[in-house]
Amino acid sequence: MSGEDRHFDAGPCGGNAAPYVLGALSDEESEAFRRHLDSCAICREEVSALRVVAAALPAAAPQLTAPSGLKRRVMSAVYEDERSVAAPAPRRAARRPAPRRPWLRPAFAGVALAAAVIALAVIALAPGGGGGVRVIRAQVLAPRASAQLRLSGGHAELSIAGLPQTAPGRVYEVWVKGAGQPRPTDALFTVTSGGEATVEIPGGVSGVREVMVTSEPRGGSRLPTTKPVIVARVS
Repeated sequence: MSGEDRHFDAGPCGGNAAPYVLGALSDEESEAFRRHLDSCAICREEVSALRVVAAALPAAAPQLTAPSGLKRRVMSAVYEDERSVAAPAPRRAARRPAPRRPWLRPAFAGVALAAAVIALAVIALAPGGGGGVRVIRAQVLAPRASAQLRLSGGHAELSIAGLPQTAPGRVYEVWVKGAGQPRPTDALFTVTSGGEATVEIPGGVSGVREVMVTSEPRGGSRLPTTKPVIVARVS
């Protein structure tokens, strides 16, 4: 057996990428798989591809609250499918085993990817026991940045990615606009080095037509002093 064949037989390889991206592994399993990713380029590529799928699905369909236990049942089915694909076929006659080929590994990657898409779609689209989540894609001025406003049960939360950091002495401020002028909120925030932030909209969005974000001096402003960088139209 060559060194390359031994790599494909390694324990962490063979189906852990999908449950890892879905957050279905235990803490110990996740930690072990993260260590494995340091030395396995194939699994790193698989995780990267699955994360693209996971990030795209929420924007592709309206989200609803999934019933309790659905994720566990879906992942059990995923594991069962992977075991059935990986199980060797019954031996019909004593034959010399065929040499293992490294091209078998991408087949398992395809199975894991398909399983992840199915699992994510089922969880995202399943009907919930009470209420749902409405997702609004916001308009973002900054290139390559994105933002989504999630509404659920009277609560509103803004999820942001790729937004540039503010200049020294400045913060981002959230505004809500009804029929009149924009009203300031006490939601002042900065973003991480990757441009990410999650901000709860104080008081919800009852009677609100737009949620906006502007760059303001530290401490906030009573009136917007710059053009909005994010606008989410609620109605």
